[in-house]
Amino acid sequence: MDLTIFLVIFLIPSSSSLSFNFSSIGHSTSHSITILGSGYISEKGIQVTTDERGERLAQLVGRATYIDPLHLWDRASRKIADFSTSFSFVIDSRGSLDLGDGLTFFLAPIGSTIQPWSFGGNLALGNGGVPVNSTSQAFVAVEFDTYQNLYDPPQQTHVGIDINSMKSVVTTKWENNVTLGLQNDAWVSYNGSSMELRVEFTGKSRNGTQRGNLSYMVDFRDYLPENVTVGFSAATGDLFETHTVKSWEFYSSSLELAPPPPPPLPPRIVSSSLPPQPNAGGGGGGVGLVVGLSVGLAIVIVSLVFASYFLWWRKKKNNKKEMGDDRAGSFHPHMDIEFQKGCGPKKFSYRELVRATNNFAKEEKLGEGGFGGVYRGFLAETNSYIAVKRVSSGSKQGLKEYASEVKIISQLRHRNLVQLHGWCHERGELLLVYEYLPNGSLDSHLFKGQTILPWEVRYRIAQGVASALLYLHEEWERAVVHRDIKASNIMLDSNFNAKLGDFGLARLVDHEKGSQTTVLAGTFGYMAPECVVTGRASKETDIYSLGIVFLEIACGKRPIGRSKDQEKQMVLVEWVWSLYRSGRLIEAADPELAESGYDEREVEQVMAVGMWCARPESDQRPSIRQVINALSSEADVVPGFPPLMSVPT
Repeated sequence: MDLTIFLVIFLIPSSSSLSFNFSSIGHSTSHSITILGSGYISEKGIQVTTDERGERLAQLVGRATYIDPLHLWDRASRKIADFSTSFSFVIDSRGSLDLGDGLTFFLAPIGSTIQPWSFGGNLALGNGGVPVNSTSQAFVAVEFDTYQNLYDPPQQTHVGIDINSMKSVVTTKWENNVTLGLQNDAWVSYNGSSMELRVEFTGKSRNGTQRGNLSYMVDFRDYLPENVTVGFSAATGDLFETHTVKSWEFYSSSLELAPPPPPPLPPRIVSSSLPPQPNAGGGGGGVGLVVGLSVGLAIVIVSLVFASYFLWWRKKKNNKKEMGDDRAGSFHPHMDIEFQKGCGPKKFSYRELVRATNNFAKEEKLGEGGFGGVYRGFLAETNSYIAVKRVSSGSKQGLKEYASEVKIISQLRHRNLVQLHGWCHERGELLLVYEYLPNGSLDSHLFKGQTILPWEVRYRIAQGVASALLYLHEEWERAVVHRDIKASNIMLDSNFNAKLGDFGLARLVDHEKGSQTTVLAGTFGYMAPECVVTGRASKETDIYSLGIVFLEIACGKRPIGRSKDQEKQMVLVEWVWSLYRSGRLIEAADPELAESGYDEREVEQVMAVGMWCARPESDQRPSIRQVINALSSEADVVPGFPPLMSVPT
């Protein structure tokens, strides 16, 4: 092996993603968060500016940043990382109608500090509407502004995107009652290919929780260095309010660094008429030294090669013993390398997962899926819970679906997708490690009586699943056809936000290709008619499944069930269609919703969109972007339906 090649292989720098999830913030997370200014961490969360310690609340500044940096872009390849973050926060004026000034989520150069003039509308970042004049103080931020400065838009409370100045490049109104100190949620994502920075957020009004969004095209390479810090900032002026971050989740993609250029070739030796130089030591000792070093170096390199080969051979042999003959032969030696090209998941050892799940104890079992059981586990190293999917050894497609899930979902980052933390294939086991979502699956709440979900929560779940599918179908670099969207594959986090999971059947397709021929896959009741007949999966078949889920959410019924008298089978979409034809659509609403009350217009809207998605004719279904627009529009944008439901032949 050439020494240059050897060094290049072992000395190429690596670029890892940034990934963490603080579902609740307290003293236990203080080692991961750096505080600047007047802030601190309590059991209530990150107090970005002073709260219950009894100190003054006016003209305060504070920052809270994650301890590790984010590799935002790579100078050699010019690639920019994707990232997504979500957080819950409270801004509380303690009943006062005079409030100020706000909270931001920001990115800034490592070492960026709070400046003396950054209180009030500067939100611990900027210098009013004047651009910063130092690269070390550069920033890009999403602001939740509660005070109207001269450079602000007409709305007193608004959300904006700031680039090196507190004069936002884009803003939108933020309906929020800060005087009551209610909790809000925000999601910020960036697509490194399209360079779109997108913000979605909740607000409070008399009509309940409202959702808003804004976006802006920004090339981070023009404003920020390759490595940055991420976190929150807040400030008060002469008026005051408190700023608390209750939870925080962050994921970024890794950047594959370009290998360093090969070292220059040694100078070419040419003959010279100059006389040879005498050896200082005499007797040709210099030549002997060169020869000796060359031989020694060659022996070292050869020894390293043989030692590396022996260790690789022994590890491969042991892995085969551990995994068992049935599955070991199915793994290519480079499978781990392929898996590690994803954006953050890691390889776990079997021993780690046995310890975390108490040897897959029955009391830790969360449920059983099509490819095996799911167990709750606890990782002492990170002080966090995980969910471990144990692929059944009796599943004929287990290995294929396992590999597909790791390779696809490890590259995806979205607030409404279940995040994969890692994998393990040892001792004949196929194990997938996910984030733990304490509220389980949507179907357990709709059909198994775990809790009664109020309409406000159901409506947010419908929007969240649609947002996940928009990312899969249109926003990621390649289109992902999920092929198994159903209520049991929609998980709920601690705030009942929806997260779509189980990508074992998912397939990557090019954006310009509409469908692909495949073996029949999916779940009956959720499968589009053409998928059952031809086995052809497409974006349109995903839309059909989404429509069935919408009907389940609004009606509280399974896709296929029994009529009230239990005498005949009832197909949900046909039953809702019949009520629509007779002008009694609202009668399909889940009776359980009456206890907490609901907005009839929204319920009918979700059912109408569900029927639109579940049209038997694939070319009559909406795109996922049309679905998003229909859900968020107050106008009736769903087209009329024919009086009879046709079935394609």
